[in-house]
Amino acid sequence: MGRTILLTGRPGVGKTTVIKKALDRLEGRAGGFYTAEMRKGGRRQGFKIVTLDGQEGILSHVDIKGRPRVSRYGVNLTDLDEVAVAALRQAIAEADCIVVDEIGKMELFSEEFRKAVTEAVESEKPVLGTVMATRDPWVDSLKALPQVTVIEVTQDNREQMVPLVMELLQSPS
Repeated sequence: MGRTILLTGRPGVGKTTVIKKALDRLEGRAGGFYTAEMRKGGRRQGFKIVTLDGQEGILSHVDIKGRPRVSRYGVNLTDLDEVAVAALRQAIAEADCIVVDEIGKMELFSEEFRKAVTEAVESEKPVLGTVMATRDPWVDSLKALPQVTVIEVTQDNREQMVPLVMELLQSPS
């Protein structure tokens, strides 16, 4: 099995930035996705899914009605499965490194997402991702796997994270 590095920490601390900087240094092809805020008039309206090959989808938005919901955001399970899960499965098949940013409350509503993350972590390829800090039975079991290393990113250590992540990704599992 490949090594899995999961970054955790408070929202806005720089987990996605660490991943993007690590990807700039990575040799080989990375595949997968990250999430980004959608803002309007300086106010967050939701989150979008952005695949590493440039596809986009809406993960959640204040205008999405019904369930599932996280806070004021309705979660778009269709785009989650058709964009994020598809990107993970393509990365498992074709990429040298799999990126999963993030494993959070919204994403966990999708059973297909959970299956794809499990497939990625059980693959021979390295996985670099972010994971929510709050407790969840499924996430806790993922974090406990022997091939998974969880690192907390803080304001104080985030500048040292990229070299550490690169070292861990390149070392034997």
